[in-house]
Amino acid sequence: MRPLEGITVVALEHVIAGPFCTRQLADLGARIIKIERPAGGDPTRGYDDRVNGLASHFVWTNRSKESITLDLKQEEGREVVHDLLKDADVLLQNLAPGAADRMGFSYEKLKDKLPRLICCDISGYGADGPYRDKKAYDLLIQAESGLVSITGSPDEPAKAGCSIVDISAGMYALSNILAAIIQRGKTGKGCRIDISMLESMCEWMNFPLYYAYDDAPPPVRAGASHATIYPYGPFPVGDGNTVMLGLQNEREWAIFCDQVLRKPELTTDPRFSSNTKRSESRKALFDIIVDTFSTMTLAEVTDRLDAAKIGNASMNTMKQVWDHAQLESRNRWRMVDTPVGKIKSLLPPGIPEEFDPRMDPIPAAGEHSTAILKELGYGENRIEELRQKKVI
Repeated sequence: MRPLEGITVVALEHVIAGPFCTRQLADLGARIIKIERPAGGDPTRGYDDRVNGLASHFVWTNRSKESITLDLKQEEGREVVHDLLKDADVLLQNLAPGAADRMGFSYEKLKDKLPRLICCDISGYGADGPYRDKKAYDLLIQAESGLVSITGSPDEPAKAGCSIVDISAGMYALSNILAAIIQRGKTGKGCRIDISMLESMCEWMNFPLYYAYDDAPPPVRAGASHATIYPYGPFPVGDGNTVMLGLQNEREWAIFCDQVLRKPELTTDPRFSSNTKRSESRKALFDIIVDTFSTMTLAEVTDRLDAAKIGNASMNTMKQVWDHAQLESRNRWRMVDTPVGKIKSLLPPGIPEEFDPRMDPIPAAGEHSTAILKELGYGENRIEELRQKKVI
């Protein structure tokens, strides 16, 4: 038995933060009823067509869900949501600020009638404050949280290459919903969870924030290198590949000089006698390291680093990650059904051996509308009437 079997989540969700949270709840066994727009569904369905015609963002965050299309601008559509909430455990929404409240789906408007309901609201800036109504996309919050200011090269800032803000908000929504379910088991009462994308990302920014504490200078933009530790970052090797080094202390530096570079004299070179000095002399040390690696292949460099127990990694492409030997050896891939056939999907991290995660199909928009309405007691004639009115 999966831990969240018997838990029903009604999701007024779109794009990434909300769907990423609920997909993980589904992984653990929860039933997710995803409410989509009648015309086109979740906007992420149209972001691209890279997965056999389906959108990459959508297939990532929406497996194991049931999709019902509802026009929430019509009263009859909102009535269906209220019917769904009667037996639901969680209402998750990441609509525009204030939209759920205007439609009657705020915690304040539901708590007396549904005292066990857990309401999780995800927004860009939170439920109040001067920024409440600002539009908040992942890139915008990466900038607002300070992430972009410390990411990139000295000459140009850069964003993270994945939806890191949405992921952080989705993870805090997930952990808080799980905690609320445990708390409800003790008190019998639901609660409201207010997830701010800005606050989620600022929590993840606490190292650079504290590094710049009391108006101290922030970490410098160092590309793929570490801002304060060196050598810690990418170095080209002779066969055109790149190795990522990770040295963290003086003991490792001495071993690196002796066993990898085979230049033990560097340990006493005053330019490199401490991490601070190595960081200050990056250009000179980079040239020394690259000169050694220029006559070697990536495999040869990796073998030498592994033998010396020096942290290293290959700078893999997406193709190389799909084919990664470690993921393959641990049997981390499964096949998942979609409206266009099976696709390869990564198993959720950390699932105990005692149960298998749900890896159910990715739904077409509105695929389950009729079945869900029948479950709620709607007859064929009423369902057809709602279809004719474009409520579903």
